[in-house]
Amino acid sequence: MEAEPSALPTMASAIFNPATNGGAVPFNEPGYASTGFLIWGAALVFIMAPGLGLFYSGMSRAKNALSLIMITFLSIAVVSIQWVCFGFSLAFSESGNNFIGNFAYGGLTSIDAGALALTAPQIPGILFALYQLQFATLTPGIIFGSVAERIRLIPAMIFIFCWTTIVYDPAAYWTWSARGWIKSFSCLDTLQSELPCAIGGYDFAGGGPVHIASGFAGLAYCIFLGRRRNPSGREEWKAHNLTHVFLGTALLWFGWYGFNAGSAVAATPRAAMAGLVTTVAAATAGLSWTLWDYLFVHKGKVSGLGFCSGAVAGLVVITPAAGFVAPWAAIVMGIIGGIFCNMGCRLKNVFGFDDSLDAWGVHGFGGFLGNILTGIFAQKWVATLDGAVINGGWMDQNWIQLGYQVGGSLAIAVWSFVISYILLTIINFIPGLHIRPTEDEELLGSDIQMGEVAYELMATRTAHNLAVMADRIHDENAPKNPAAVQSGAIEPMMKV
Repeated sequence: MEAEPSALPTMASAIFNPATNGGAVPFNEPGYASTGFLIWGAALVFIMAPGLGLFYSGMSRAKNALSLIMITFLSIAVVSIQWVCFGFSLAFSESGNNFIGNFAYGGLTSIDAGALALTAPQIPGILFALYQLQFATLTPGIIFGSVAERIRLIPAMIFIFCWTTIVYDPAAYWTWSARGWIKSFSCLDTLQSELPCAIGGYDFAGGGPVHIASGFAGLAYCIFLGRRRNPSGREEWKAHNLTHVFLGTALLWFGWYGFNAGSAVAATPRAAMAGLVTTVAAATAGLSWTLWDYLFVHKGKVSGLGFCSGAVAGLVVITPAAGFVAPWAAIVMGIIGGIFCNMGCRLKNVFGFDDSLDAWGVHGFGGFLGNILTGIFAQKWVATLDGAVINGGWMDQNWIQLGYQVGGSLAIAVWSFVISYILLTIINFIPGLHIRPTEDEELLGSDIQMGEVAYELMATRTAHNLAVMADRIHDENAPKNPAAVQSGAIEPMMKV
């Protein structure tokens, strides 16, 4: 049914009508498309946290699988409350100082249909708060890939709350807020002016606040805890469920469209470009990691785990560059990211720290690499797809840009590592909040803290059969008896 003619002017001018756009700073877009676009962008980023849980779960051993999914959901819950109370205000208030925001938006009481004029003028402020919430909830979950299989959940929840407040919120403020010093690195004297210059480090979607911050926090966490226990020398650190790894990778890749394309904060051609280079970099990095393993690591084996790790590495590397680089550059960045992150993950063997699932190798190392490559491949014409004006990177002979990228990356890396280690030390001193499980708890698996398991493994028949199954689990050299299994005397059981 066609709209009444008299209704058309109201519909067309809704964005300019004080009755429908009545904030102190009305948001300014050519229609409500960007509002719908970013609502769905927030939903896509949300699904990345459960995807991360599945990804980590599959890479761990079965006795730790459920707790790794649980920690990502706990991160969602804890940070959501922190974000509403004061986290968003600390990260994005437009009247803060040079280091961190203030409590002007505490409780989100002053966030409504009005836009944040200096930060996200295209959309209502409440939508921007919702969208950025998803970044904040995802980021702490990444940390626990470095300490998988030796996590205590209650102390981890306290760490998540404190870390988000003291590390993530300042890093987000420095990088994205109107008065952040990394964003205006070249003109720090303008930070408290009416309009900061915004000529500084480029970080389109979170190479610094998300990946470098979480990766270096993970490094601090795994160094603080030490290596996983293996008293018998018989434990093998192998992924127990590659199906979960592939499913987690798919959810992460899917959600990354909202993560990177959504960071344009409007439905523009630049958002489309960000989405395109994101998937191109992931595909290229997945292939380059797999090929590197095929030639030099697994010698003739095509590794599914390697492809998934490479795809995630490519997504990490392209994150800061997504709204600044062309598709051809995404291919180059994917190749570099896949190979160098592969090698970066092996540094733990050189330096002796136990980065269990390579959270530092992929996110810390990869985020730093992505920030550097952004300074090289960023181009002016890509930013103009939504009307933005930048000086570009080395491709546009803006040589100083690499200095801004390195400086901002180093600041976030050092801040995250040092503060994370201090937080862990303090929490560990509190009675009942020791960071690491006991030896018995660790050997039984982190899932014992939940009283639940990812898989119910049931043995039947006699106690004798149960003993035989236990022997099979713990002694790979035990003689096989296919006839007994076939006859039903012994029921096959999943190996943990």
